[in-house]
Formats: sequence, structure tokens, C-alpha cells
Amino acid sequence: MTEFCFPPAPQVSLPVAGTAARFPVRRVYCVGRNYAEHAREMGHDPDREPPFFFQKNPDNLLTGARFPYPPETQDLHHEIELAVLIGRGGQDIAADAAMAHVFGYATALDMTRRDLQAQAKKAGRPWEAAKAFEHSAPIAPALRAAEAPGIATAAIRLTVNGTVRQEATIADLIWPIPEVIAHLSRLFVLAPGDVILTGTPAGVAAVTRGDRLDARVEGLPPLDVEVV
Repeated sequence: MTEFCFPPAPQVSLPVAGTAARFPVRRVYCVGRNYAEHAREMGHDPDREPPFFFQKNPDNLLTGARFPYPPETQDLHHEIELAVLIGRGGQDIAADAAMAHVFGYATALDMTRRDLQAQAKKAGRPWEAAKAFEHSAPIAPALRAAEAPGIATAAIRLTVNGTVRQEATIADLIWPIPEVIAHLSRLFVLAPGDVILTGTPAGVAAVTRGDRLDARVEGLPPLDVEVV
């Protein structure tokens, strides 16, 4: 029996809608600027160069309804995203075989300390402080892929206090789900339990304490979060 120096952290997992099972999380990958209009609002020209990725930590996932406003920021932004959950691993996965590796999907938020991200970009430094802080990825229960047959064209929308902030469809992705998986699998060995946040539409903006965020991807369990 292995003897640890102290008790190891518990396994991070997500509830699976309609079941008692839970999806054990291994890694969390995020795709940057994968909607053309969002790329433009961030000051970039969208193109078909290979996508780029960054990571959050598994324990950044938040399954509760209360999101604590993080320290060291005065410009906290919302970013609604479709999360793709990997159920079968692999490396150098072909795009036309990629969907066979998908376990399911979930509605998620990539909360971002935008002021810290801007500072990091200006200095040519990594984004971890802006992206991988505690509770920075609120996420709804997962839905198995077989129960979401229309995901490739599903509507994605975020409202804040009842006002629509972000709205698009998954079909608007610059790099669709199969190609994201294919590209990512050339950089990393994917494994069951990996979560991929696929990018956010235009309309990202600041939130403050007391705001209520309603995130919806058509056909998936909803995500409702209050900033506290």
C-alpha cells in the first residue's frame, strides 16, 4: 500500500446528467480565439492558422452556483464555452475519427482576469494568473454525446442579469470540434477524463459581485452562476 506524506487531493469529477455516475477529470485544455468575432474584439484578425491552447487546472472547475469574485483584479470577464469531454484517449487522432473519442459535452465558463491577461500579453508572459485561478471554470453537469446529436450546430448564449451578452452557434467555430481534437492530440497524448473548452463567442465583458450569469448551450444542461 502506498504511503503518502499527507492525504492526496480528492479526484475532481463532474456529474453526468441522468445518471449516478461521475466523469473523472484529468486535464483541462482551452482553445484561444476560436470564434472570428471574438478574435476581432480582442484585436486580432481571425485566420486558419493552427489553433493555440492553454490550460486550466482540474480543481479550477466549479460545479456550484456561487462564483467567488477573485482577488487581484478590477476587470473580471465572462466567456461562455462548450466543453468537450474525452472518453477515449489517443495521439495523432485523425479529424474524421475524432468524434469517436468524445464522451460528452457540458456548458462552461472561462472566467478571466482580463487586466492580468493584458499585463501578461504586454510583457510576453504566460496567462496562468489570468486564467487558472481558483473556481475559474464554472461548469454544468455533463451530457453523454449520444444525447446531444445536434451539438455541431447548437446555439450558445450567455445572459447577465437577463441581458444577452454573448450569442452564436457552435457552427461558428473557426476550428470545429473534430479539428480541435486532432490538433490537440498532436501536441499532447489525450486520455479519458480530459476536458476541452472550445472557445468563446464575441461579447465578453466585465462582471461584478451580485451579477447573475445564465449560460446556455442548446440541448445541454444549463449553467446558472451568481458572482459573490
